[in-house]
Amino acid sequence: MASPSLMDTLFQRSLDDIIKGLRHQQSTESTFISKVIEEIRREIKTTDLQTKSTALQKLTYLNSIHSIDMSWASFHAIECISSPTFAHKKIGYLAISQSFNESTPVILLITNQLRKDLNSGNEFEVSLALDCLSRIGTVDLCRDLTSEVFTLMSTSKVFVRKKAVSVVLRLFEKYPDAVRVCFKRLVESLESSDSQIVSAVVGVFCELASKEPRSYLPLAPEFYRILVDSRNNWVLIKVLKIFANLAPLEPRLAKRVIEPICDHMRKTGAKSMVFECIRTVVTSFTEYESAVKLAAVKIREFLLEDDPNLKYLGLHVLSIMAPKNLWAVLENKDVVIQSLSDEDPNIKLESLCLVMAMVSESNVVEICRVLVNYALKSDPEFCNEILGSILSTCCQNVYEIIIDFDWYVSLLGEMSRIPHCQKGEEIENQLIDIGMRVKDVRPELVRVGRHLLIDPALLGNPFLHRILSAAAWVCGEYVEFSRNPVELMEAVLQPRTGLLPSSIRTVYMQSAFKVLIFCVCSYLVQKEDMTSEVSDLASKRECSESSDLASAKAPVERDQDEGFNPRNSNQSYEDPSVVNGGHGQLSTSALMEEKSFTHESIFKLLNLMELAMCPLLGSYDVEIEERARNALGFIELVKRDILNPSPREANLETEEVSASRIVEWVHDAFSEELGPVSITAQERVLIPDELVLKENLADLEAICGNVELPSSCSFSLKSPYYGESAGISFSNLQDGEGPEPSTEATSLLTEHRKLHELYYLPSEKNETITIANDYPPANYPSSGINTNDDTQDLVTLTNQSLVSKRKPNHAKPRPVVVKLDEGDAAPVTAKKPEVKDDLLSGAIRDILLLGNEAKPASSQSNPTDKSSIKKKGKEKLNVDLSDSKEDLAVREQPNPENPSSRRSKHRGHGKEKSKKSQGKKDGDGSEDGGEKEKQKSRNRNGKHKTRQRADAPLNVVAQTPPIPDFLL
Repeated sequence: MASPSLMDTLFQRSLDDIIKGLRHQQSTESTFISKVIEEIRREIKTTDLQTKSTALQKLTYLNSIHSIDMSWASFHAIECISSPTFAHKKIGYLAISQSFNESTPVILLITNQLRKDLNSGNEFEVSLALDCLSRIGTVDLCRDLTSEVFTLMSTSKVFVRKKAVSVVLRLFEKYPDAVRVCFKRLVESLESSDSQIVSAVVGVFCELASKEPRSYLPLAPEFYRILVDSRNNWVLIKVLKIFANLAPLEPRLAKRVIEPICDHMRKTGAKSMVFECIRTVVTSFTEYESAVKLAAVKIREFLLEDDPNLKYLGLHVLSIMAPKNLWAVLENKDVVIQSLSDEDPNIKLESLCLVMAMVSESNVVEICRVLVNYALKSDPEFCNEILGSILSTCCQNVYEIIIDFDWYVSLLGEMSRIPHCQKGEEIENQLIDIGMRVKDVRPELVRVGRHLLIDPALLGNPFLHRILSAAAWVCGEYVEFSRNPVELMEAVLQPRTGLLPSSIRTVYMQSAFKVLIFCVCSYLVQKEDMTSEVSDLASKRECSESSDLASAKAPVERDQDEGFNPRNSNQSYEDPSVVNGGHGQLSTSALMEEKSFTHESIFKLLNLMELAMCPLLGSYDVEIEERARNALGFIELVKRDILNPSPREANLETEEVSASRIVEWVHDAFSEELGPVSITAQERVLIPDELVLKENLADLEAICGNVELPSSCSFSLKSPYYGESAGISFSNLQDGEGPEPSTEATSLLTEHRKLHELYYLPSEKNETITIANDYPPANYPSSGINTNDDTQDLVTLTNQSLVSKRKPNHAKPRPVVVKLDEGDAAPVTAKKPEVKDDLLSGAIRDILLLGNEAKPASSQSNPTDKSSIKKKGKEKLNVDLSDSKEDLAVREQPNPENPSSRRSKHRGHGKEKSKKSQGKKDGDGSEDGGEKEKQKSRNRNGKHKTRQRADAPLNVVAQTPPIPDFLL
């Protein structure tokens, strides 16, 4: 075996050779890596540790750069760390730190080696072991090595001691019982004269306080001393983070620390320190006006810096300040607006957030108008950020800042036509939600939806499919507000809808069916009214003279011809100047009242619907096929029993009445009011016990596995059921049925075709219609603001509208917005605290409460430090028992199943002071005995007890930390 190892060592490629080889292998890199992995697998099996460590080094590099799996080399890494050579040990620890985790099978084999290296006299080997433990420490490793780390926390070697202090964070996280061993020495390290040790300790407490700050309130005097005395900016930054978490829990703490923070903000020249002071003030000390004003001045200095990093930090902290101090944003509005044109995308996003923070009822229209025009000239990413900000801001608290919903609905339609718009889902949800909540805006909703549906160029944009779905649903649900239902029918049935996904196309089909029901029902109502009117006139003729009869007959016939003129079906109700009969120019409401349908117009509408639905009978999508069959069945019923009654039938009148009742029932079902539904409604519906949703669904693969879905990019009117008969055009159908329309109707139809010729079918006979993919561009809105004047216009806007605090007089009152009783906000589920965090917090409280009548560790550490503290007038850490006793009486509750700590149990039974002091001594003695007992049991079955502790139910009694005297 010696000879192969020698040969492998002589001709083995080093890591430098591998790196150079990868740089030369541009096209065949994977092949080269495969060959290298084969070499590594062969080399790593050798007994020569030099060859093994070099192979492991190469594998570690490939794992970090190319994510090559190295779990198979775990045992070889353990072999390397057992080598007496430091270079081999270093490579092995690097590989273990990079590849080991809690599920690694051989991780328990390194316990003894870690203990050996932690007790080594070589500080570099100790450093390697500590670094490895901080990365891969498991519950078992942390439990078994706690005593070694505790010993290293008091070593005289600063290089090792600061790393041992940092490893404590991992020990506390994985093994909370380590707090009882290491916490006291960790607090003592705060009094160290070495800045590196203090920095490490403060870093540990900064991380701990970010998770559960209340447990560390008794240490506030120590942190205050560091805040006043320390000159290390990085230590001060961490202390500021700690006070930002502690200040909201203790109001008296803010009074003591606000002045030192302001002094640091004024005197320091380090930008990082100034920024941390500003962030601490605006997050936790907002009630101190002088400190907030000073922070605003410093923020202004950041905003005026040329460095984009500092400018971004200024905008970021200003956005934190905005919710409670909007005046600071208004003072810097010129810089914020100009930042929208910055080259840095992060700066633009922060400035956009600040602009939206300034939105109110009085300026929402102006700001949204400017931002939409700004989005037209922005890159796609920032354009969608602008649109998303507008949508999220306007819909807050159920559209609280929206007064004019007609304007907002038209804004949604305008945003849909922006070329880079990708907010289809958000716009869809808001269109439908507004339609259900605000009744007064439904006519405008139908108008906006109609403009979206008649533009076929929008069908080619997949990001707008959801918006088109909402537009179709709105137009079908509120079709009674449409001024031309026939035009809506033509729009939702245009052949280019074949570009839409099946889920969107079904919405189109259902909307077309709703429009057809509305038209047929309106026709039947008009016919019934006409019949009753004729019968009334006939009865009058019998009671009048013949001359009066003759004079009264002519107006009736004229009214009949005017009310059911076939050209009304082709009439554009968008044009109020169209003359109906001889009544002159009509208003919009009059036009809605004058809408009427004739026998011929309804017949054409039915044929139009039938022509579009017939090809869909052979669809493989079950939703499309089902809706098509329902529509065709309804069309057949209406044609047979209402439009084409047979005179031979004796019961003709009965059948027609029956068909009319069916139409009326369906119309009543569609006319049922739909309202918003609570987002928690589904959770209230219980799933039946016998319902198995996933049962037998695997059989569908065998049934539908060979089915080939048709292409969604083409549309043909050929049907397997109707053959070539479905290949006729709309114009042929209209020209071949009913009487010839008048010249005026023909001219109106021609003008309508010129306006919307994109979705009209060709007029050639017997022609199969296909879809072309080269669609013209949509009618996108053009920008109304000059590119060169964007910033100036935005600044002018803010000067005019943002500063104004008086609400403008709106032209019309805000419509009623339906709100749910239980609220429309998403339910916020309380995050369950983790078991380990609770165990850690409980252990720290026990440690601090057990020593609440003793002097702090800082007063026992070093006589020289103690004297210096006294000279500076710093207070000691004492406890106000009278204050903490009331809190404990309120918060602590006895628990018979899981008794609390010895301290809290003793407080529950003894009320006199003598008994309390005696109980404290007993508690300290039992604590020492418990430590000895714990040390013995750890050697026997520590692993078993840890498993039992993890499985035991958590029942931690909340205790209030003692309040230090220096806060009073």
